Amino acid sequence: MTLRIIGIDLAVHAAHKAVILDQASQRFLSGLISFRANPAEMDCLLQQARAGATDEVQLIAVLEATGMSWFTVGTYLVRHGVRVYRVSGQLTADQRRVIQRHAKSDRIDARVLVSLYLACPERLRPLFLPSGPQLELQRACRELQRLTRQIASIKNRLLATDALAWLGLADVLPPYGPQARWVRTHWYDPWRVREAGYATLAQAWQDAAPQQPADTAWIEGLLRKAKEVVALYGQPQRLDYQCLQLGLQREQARLESAEEQAQTLRLGTIRPLYRQLHPQRHLETLRGVGQDSAAVYVAFIGDIHRFPSLADFRGWSGLIPYSRQSGTAQAQGLRITQAGPDLVKSTAFLDANVARLYDPQIAAIYQAQMLRGKHHLQALCACATHLLDRVYTVLRENRPYELRDPRGQPLDKEQARRLCTQVYRVPPEVRRRNNYRLRKARAEQRVEQRYQSRALKERSKG
Repeated sequence: MTLRIIGIDLAVHAAHKAVILDQASQRFLSGLISFRANPAEMDCLLQQARAGATDEVQLIAVLEATGMSWFTVGTYLVRHGVRVYRVSGQLTADQRRVIQRHAKSDRIDARVLVSLYLACPERLRPLFLPSGPQLELQRACRELQRLTRQIASIKNRLLATDALAWLGLADVLPPYGPQARWVRTHWYDPWRVREAGYATLAQAWQDAAPQQPADTAWIEGLLRKAKEVVALYGQPQRLDYQCLQLGLQREQARLESAEEQAQTLRLGTIRPLYRQLHPQRHLETLRGVGQDSAAVYVAFIGDIHRFPSLADFRGWSGLIPYSRQSGTAQAQGLRITQAGPDLVKSTAFLDANVARLYDPQIAAIYQAQMLRGKHHLQALCACATHLLDRVYTVLRENRPYELRDPRGQPLDKEQARRLCTQVYRVPPEVRRRNNYRLRKARAEQRVEQRYQSRALKERSKG
């Protein structure tokens, strides 16, 4: 059987580029081939790849994950019997440094992709083509993530404006509750609030409150805060509160629209697709994993059997540290590889922060990491890795998760929670010795010591 390898450098708008290598002769059969993702031009590419062979030809294509071009080209190639491998841009860049460190072109990139199959075929994963519902679920999960980030950005801007105009409105009101939104819309000028007084504000809130009878106790705190602002700024001309109020009205309108879109997307698209693709809903038996998190795992993992082992799945997720060993030395504390979909890693990280409070095995891992000198984020990354191990097992074995203690004994929810809060609790002094503020202070101290040492050397030379 003749083996031909096609390296395809995909483009987003321009034509794709390809080279064809005959494995037996180690010779490229053509120059750089340009083609677009339409059947006629791709048929010509396959004909050129099979040309001149005297026996059956096995075609292998290696392409990089560029935009969504990999889906259109990959689908056509798989339908026509080509074994397709999709590689990451990082892997391609690493191989390019070996082959041609100081140059980059479409021809070089296409040949690099061919060389990846020849040099390390075990590192390549076959192209996985998600189904229609699964692809739509991926897109919906990414859209929800964008909306969530937009909502967080708007809330941060609201807090920043409140800190400027009211010295922190969150001191007296929940910053995103109906009272705070009503104040930003109608009563954002502290001079006007002070002049109106309690009775006027209480009556206005009772007329506008979404729930009746309306609670007006918070107005006293608002009046005290208004007096503080007036005492600080002195004159109302310091800030144009009318313009600030108009700007906040627009921000809150955007916030309400984004929140409504996120809720509609969550209830109308993500959860129905998730239940269609994972009707057993076993993932929700994992502590810390809800419907939205389970939807992310189902969307991006797809067919769990495409990962032959847990090690393959861990490598795909990217929540494993780099390894560096030489002789008898083994580096410790290296950063994670960060391969795989970012949304899977971020979801696992957030889920692990909840799981450590309710799953004794995860709580034991978190405690051990903290006692070993890791800080909170490092310990959570370790917990997220183990949480994804459980996701892999639940999907692979198609069964619900069972709570167990670190010795493997079954537990109910109350027993598990008790173990987490009593046995695997991290003492406050352990948290304090390696929290963010202390790490920052130690880093600043090291920098200061270096400067002092350098200044001492300069003085001694002088």
